[in-house]
Amino acid sequence: MRRLRILVVEDEGLVAMLLEDMLDDLGCEVACSAATVSDALRWLGEGGQADAALLDVNMGGETVWPVADALNVRRTPFAFTTGYGQLNEPRFRDATLLSKPINAERLEEVLRLFAGEG
Repeated sequence: MRRLRILVVEDEGLVAMLLEDMLDDLGCEVACSAATVSDALRWLGEGGQADAALLDVNMGGETVWPVADALNVRRTPFAFTTGYGQLNEPRFRDATLLSKPINAERLEEVLRLFAGEG
């Protein structure tokens, strides 16, 4: 798999670290790890570039929809991560969903799709 630069948006520090380690093990680079929606939007607004993104749905009570919208404008693929099992946002009903705890094999499948290898 080609080396992808991934934007990680996750508010739980330990989960973010685990995800970053998994991405590293799969040969990816973490382009940015944002702990808030505003941090992710700021990074994107300042010209941050990623090949794809992993977005935690619930960011401390705030949804990650604004980041997903910004990525859609850029045509940057993304997957949502959640411990709740499903999305309650109709406009993203067809988005890729990774359930927490994240399975390494499923993460690799999604990354291969992002890389155009799936």
